[in-house]
Amino acid sequence: MVSVLIVNDQSLQRVGLRMLLAAEPDLTVVGEAASAARAVGMCSALRPDVVLLDSRLAGTDDIEAIRRIARPAHLPRFLPAPEAATAGGPPPRVLVLTSTPHERHAYAALRAGAAGFLLTDAAPDELTAAIRVVAAGDAAITPALTRALIDAVREQPADRPAGRESGLNTLTERERDVLTAVASGWSNTEIAVRLSIAPTTVKSHVSHILAKIGARARVQAVAFAYESGLIRPAA
Repeated sequence: MVSVLIVNDQSLQRVGLRMLLAAEPDLTVVGEAASAARAVGMCSALRPDVVLLDSRLAGTDDIEAIRRIARPAHLPRFLPAPEAATAGGPPPRVLVLTSTPHERHAYAALRAGAAGFLLTDAAPDELTAAIRVVAAGDAAITPALTRALIDAVREQPADRPAGRESGLNTLTERERDVLTAVASGWSNTEIAVRLSIAPTTVKSHVSHILAKIGARARVQAVAFAYESGLIRPAA
């Protein structure tokens, strides 16, 4: 059973989301919050598996809320220093709902520890599937944002705090090839064709890469590739 905390400042929308999730046998809503500040406090008490956070919350810094809720204990050192994980279990996974997919905001949210992004007009089955995906430890990012996020990563300043190169040294030569392809925006299928390996092998390599560099999402791996110096943005 996946426990979910709904964070939305519109009461009717909270009701609709609760009804949608209540119809799923493996999903349960453990609480609702009308503000990010309230959600942070509720996470400590309820320890939900997933926090469904609306990015349109009025009068709040949702990036800071994501950082405080997610408390990502294993993000790579080039990401903002996280707080320690909540005692007694892993931190919640944050799935952000957004109506306007701005890549810079999404990039900042992913760096803060968000596990996924989904558009608010997504179909109900897309939403429930995304909740299950992030609860399982994977990332769920709407296709509309993927390319834009990669472009946003490329535009970041080319600074290199200590630790990025050492993370790069943990990768095998083949894993570096796969990471370079991922950072170029290739899908797993495209990588398989271009590197003459099976799609399942590509998926395995990507999983190993994420584990080795401590990234939660594919886009964070893209950031690592650029910020570690593995590849450089085109002039």
